Amino acid sequence: MADGLVARLKASLDKTRRKFLAPLEEAVHFHKKISPEFYEELEEILITSDVGYSTTMLLMEKLKAKVKEERAEETTVVQGYLHGIISEILSVAPPPALDGDEPLALLVVGVNGVGKTTSIAKLTQHYSAQGKSCLLVAGDTFRAAAIDQLAIWAERTGVSLVSHQAGADPAAVAFDGISAANARKVDVAIFDTAGRLHTKVNLMTELKKVHRVITQHLGPRKLVNLLVLDATTGQNALAQARVFHEAIGVVGIILTKIDGTAKGGIVLPIVAELGLPIIWLGIGEQAGDLRRFDPQEFANALLG
Repeated sequence: MADGLVARLKASLDKTRRKFLAPLEEAVHFHKKISPEFYEELEEILITSDVGYSTTMLLMEKLKAKVKEERAEETTVVQGYLHGIISEILSVAPPPALDGDEPLALLVVGVNGVGKTTSIAKLTQHYSAQGKSCLLVAGDTFRAAAIDQLAIWAERTGVSLVSHQAGADPAAVAFDGISAANARKVDVAIFDTAGRLHTKVNLMTELKKVHRVITQHLGPRKLVNLLVLDATTGQNALAQARVFHEAIGVVGIILTKIDGTAKGGIVLPIVAELGLPIIWLGIGEQAGDLRRFDPQEFANALLG
């Protein structure tokens, strides 16, 4: 990762880092020696940094094992140990298909307002820059504005668009989209979907139908289900991920708005508890601000 991008990532994680690192450094300075009291304070710091209870317990278990293995006594070693543990937890590999030569169908899902359409535009630019042909499919038929927005992005990025009128059956749009992608031998077909609350059973049922239609007509393509999550929602993002994963089998996460929140710690439970890789991070509003996630650099930015 280039130095400039490392600096951007570090700046994006500034609020999260201050929420986590400042109390950690205070605890290290106060306690000096590793003790039950120090561990208790560290647990509280992790939980209040949106790491959550279960993942905090996992981190503490690994940390205590490392301390025992190294026979460490000074609290000054803890930050370095945590860096290694966090890097290890986050090192879940993304689906190989994303970087392969086989044609793709990317189904992009998430609740309202997380940045799905903008993320789709950035994905289009990512693959277009690799010389791959793209097709956008306007599957959010609930809002005419969503179709118009995707049409604007398609025009800006110079790619084709498949769309129906507002109110159309999303599964029918998905069928036309996958059929067009296969007929035109497009490298990457990207399917937008309506933002839906993960608590709305009927909308999740509809999403399963869209997923089923695409799966049945994939042809030579690999289907990759991507969930867009808003980092500012903290633990609620984890609840969303659980429901979408149960519905369609999410294989990777696009985490947006990481630059505007102190809740970046949510990255850890998403990976640790669900086993889902963070694939891209949204670190700004510009076209180039969707960046591939690097566990080592994330740990550096969080703890450095």
